[in-house]
Amino acid sequence: MTWLLVIALALGAFALAVFLFDLPRAVWTSLGAILAFGLAGYALQANPDLPAAPKSAATASEDQLFDVVEARREFVSEGEASRADILVTSDAMARRGRYAEAAQLLTRVTREDPQDFEAWLAQGIALTEHADGTLSRASLHAFQRAAMAKPDNLAPGYFIGLSLARQGRLMDARETWADALEQGAGDAAGRDLFVFQLQRIDAAIAATSGQMPPQTNAAPEQFADTP
Repeated sequence: MTWLLVIALALGAFALAVFLFDLPRAVWTSLGAILAFGLAGYALQANPDLPAAPKSAATASEDQLFDVVEARREFVSEGEASRADILVTSDAMARRGRYAEAAQLLTRVTREDPQDFEAWLAQGIALTEHADGTLSRASLHAFQRAAMAKPDNLAPGYFIGLSLARQGRLMDARETWADALEQGAGDAAGRDLFVFQLQRIDAAIAATSGQMPPQTNAAPEQFADTP
């Protein structure tokens, strides 16, 4: 139902500009591209209630863009899972939108074991969600430490790219994801989901440019600078 409303609003905006304000035909294509970009961004994030400003923990838990715990576990194999019991508590907090508290708990884990890949990854996600999906210096550091602990794992690159996409930086997200796939292990956990998301972002980019989506089996640049 929400999709129909969004599309109707886009078509209404186009009609209003063309007929009521007598928009010149020469700029019709540009206006259509702008509206298509908005629809593509909506399709990529797929959440009409995505918050524009920080909310309380109770509200954040209701409006989560995705299950932060399950999304992380898609990329963590059995041998990569954290053995820290405190991760269970931090996960419960994260699922309730208490991201800052979850990240603080995870600091204790990473101090005790700087090679705990999943703890670093969970902390990066919690810090990013605490900032409403925006990468911060602290969250980027956590993702980088996770990448150092497990260089072949796809998760750090995936969640960095996801944050970029949520900020509307589709090309940066696409480059980050392609690099991560190129450098990650061929049998890495979550690879199928990663490829699917890369295809979605290619479609979103193509919708704004009127071109065919690029192939997803090659990466344009090395991923070393952005784990």
